[in-house]
Amino acid sequence: MMMMLLFPRVSSMAMSNSSKLSQSVREYYRRLSPRGSAVKVTYVWVDGSGEGLRFKTKTLEQEPQNIKDIPEWNFDGSSTGQAEGSNSDMYLVPVRMFRDPFFGDPDKLVLCEVLKYNRKPAETNMRWSCKEAMDLAQTHHPWFGMEQEYTLLGVNGHPFGWPDNGFPGPQGPYYCGVGADKVYGYEIVESHYNACLYAGVKICGTNAEVMPAQWEFQVGPCEGIEMGDHLWMARFLLHRVCQDYGVVATLDPKPVPGHWNGAGCHTNYSTEAMRQSGGIRFIEEAIEKLGRRHAHHISLYDPQGGRDNERRLTGRHETSSLHEFSAGVANRGASIRIPRQVGQDGHGYFEDRRPAANCDPYAVTEALVRTTLLDGPEPSEGQ
Repeated sequence: MMMMLLFPRVSSMAMSNSSKLSQSVREYYRRLSPRGSAVKVTYVWVDGSGEGLRFKTKTLEQEPQNIKDIPEWNFDGSSTGQAEGSNSDMYLVPVRMFRDPFFGDPDKLVLCEVLKYNRKPAETNMRWSCKEAMDLAQTHHPWFGMEQEYTLLGVNGHPFGWPDNGFPGPQGPYYCGVGADKVYGYEIVESHYNACLYAGVKICGTNAEVMPAQWEFQVGPCEGIEMGDHLWMARFLLHRVCQDYGVVATLDPKPVPGHWNGAGCHTNYSTEAMRQSGGIRFIEEAIEKLGRRHAHHISLYDPQGGRDNERRLTGRHETSSLHEFSAGVANRGASIRIPRQVGQDGHGYFEDRRPAANCDPYAVTEALVRTTLLDGPEPSEGQ
């Protein structure tokens, strides 16, 4: 009975069947000690949709001390939208290791790149070219912080905690709210936060968002390629925690049509020059460059080439227009926001508010670096 109290109350129609399985039985098996020094390593990768995550687990005979101790593996790409059945084996190449909050120490989670049969990156492997850009720009020390918004749903697709027939009260009291009538699913948010801290993900905060059942967590500051690695693992942990609670986290940029806020992944960005005294000049130069390539960035800021963001970037509900570039101090309706404190101090960072919640963080951070520092097109652009 006490175990059930750990989970939020939700109608049985909205919860997944697996979440109703006996937790006490599960705990018995979790307490079993592994043989000798055997360690479970869970491989995590992005699938052919560019949004979904997959995972599989194998046993290693001893605890890996670094990423080089974890061997490459493979999977059936024809079942993940990444290969044809006649040539389906794909390579999993470990790139970053984390502690496993579900199995516990010494077990590991490992984020992987996906390579095709010819050792070239899979179409949805955005890390490959992002790493190339970050290596070229490393002397500028680009820092990022990404604000991941998401919405909790029942497995029936209905927003978590919303009335079965109808809508909650209008937006206003939910943002950073407190109280059972304003906050839906905090147990999940808290569990995810702790799982990220345990794993070693650089999560730095969380808050309830404007629409009820919508939340945000922030990851950063991270330098270079580290940003994408940590955000993808934070997303995996979110989906995995929600699985235990029997609900779903969606990154849909506009999960509920109408007068409800959409979901973005606002990206804070700075270089070493921007962070130093007088850095506002470099911030303004970067914004001018971004304005000249607005359409290109929009095409990269959601997996559908801008079509997902079309539903969100309407110029309403704290968004800019998809079709117009704008910038301003403390303006949450602009494409680029310069925080008020940065404007006063004359140095710091700026926030790109255009990326959708379901963006690929590698694509977003690479685009920012290539446009503002490398003054050249992405490999896929005009080559």
